[in-house]
Amino acid sequence: MQLTPARLIRSLSVAAVLALTVAPVAAPAQNMFGPAITVNEMVVTGYELSQRQQMLTLLNSPGNPAEIARQQLIEERLKLQAARDQGIVPTETEVAEGMEEFAGRADMNAEQFIQALAGGGVAEQTFRDFVYAGIAWRNFVRARFGAQVSQISDDEVDRALAGAGGQSNVRVLLSEIIMPLTPQNAAEVRARAERISQLTSVSEFSAQARQYSATATRDEGGRLPWRDLTDLPQALQPLMLGLAPGEVTDPLPIQGAVALFQLRDIEESGYTPPEISSIDYAAYYMAGGRSPETLAKARVLASRVDRCDDLYGVAKGQPEQVLDRSALPPSEIPTDIAYELSKLDPGEVSTALTRSDGQTLVFLMLCGRTSSAVEDVDRNQVEMGLRNRRLAELSDSFLAQLRSNARIVEQ
Repeated sequence: MQLTPARLIRSLSVAAVLALTVAPVAAPAQNMFGPAITVNEMVVTGYELSQRQQMLTLLNSPGNPAEIARQQLIEERLKLQAARDQGIVPTETEVAEGMEEFAGRADMNAEQFIQALAGGGVAEQTFRDFVYAGIAWRNFVRARFGAQVSQISDDEVDRALAGAGGQSNVRVLLSEIIMPLTPQNAAEVRARAERISQLTSVSEFSAQARQYSATATRDEGGRLPWRDLTDLPQALQPLMLGLAPGEVTDPLPIQGAVALFQLRDIEESGYTPPEISSIDYAAYYMAGGRSPETLAKARVLASRVDRCDDLYGVAKGQPEQVLDRSALPPSEIPTDIAYELSKLDPGEVSTALTRSDGQTLVFLMLCGRTSSAVEDVDRNQVEMGLRNRRLAELSDSFLAQLRSNARIVEQ
């Protein structure tokens, strides 16, 4: 059976394009075999840009294929230069195995995958170059940072077990916007949320977060670090899996606010964490909502309390309802509270939520998480997952440094 480009697109899974990201670009060069971009004197030709763009189109990559192609090829030049400087050159066997592995994500072997690409006008060398760069960078990262992640302490494993989610090995990179709702601003906020939900640009979403979001991440453009999918409230998990990188959820009504989430990236992590049976948390309710005065009082309070038990002393002499201490299964926790708790370590605080039409600020503290099956967990697997995650964080940081120091000229 002949594999047409359309059939290839239908066959490919989301996993085949999880690592793709987006960046601004200029128009392609007129001379297809002349320099379109130089990266530290290394050349990216117009032909390479065109081929990579076509490959991404056949892969049904989310976002603008031209923008993604330019971003990838710039970063690959930096990765290859770093690898060569360390004397790292992938072998033919490594490249062949990498091509087979990538093709396997589409339920094909490498030969079938290459034929399908060729049917869409993409040369085998384009696919090979893509795989080669990925292997070179992986080997470089392991060589450069392997020693830094080799020692994972028992305490780190214990904390990972205490904070682990349910039965999934998927993690996501999200940006958030949470906009408080009051009777006075409800129509305006809902209209703004509808407009933001149509965005596909990470930078534009971040600009909106800096302007409108009420969360602590607003100064970072709403950007959150990598997190396990099952750390999120159960109601949000299928929504995240339904997004492609760059896409934004529909506006999500939560108590006293509207929330939007943009998926920046998604990938499989190195291990499957255990299920959480209950989450212990405390909510202290402060009159005044998100007024500057109340937020200032909340910051002072956060500096004074280290654990949930400290809040009993704070609430002493006040009505019983000002402090709510609960230990509940994740499925029974209100979605907005569950989401904020998913961002916290024990003893940390969120002040993103309100109650009573915005008139009451929720001072939310995570007390702890209880795993339902810690004794059944393979600690070696957890350690491997922590090591792989730390390695990914170091490699991302180093690549960003390479790019900031690079001389990149677009023709």
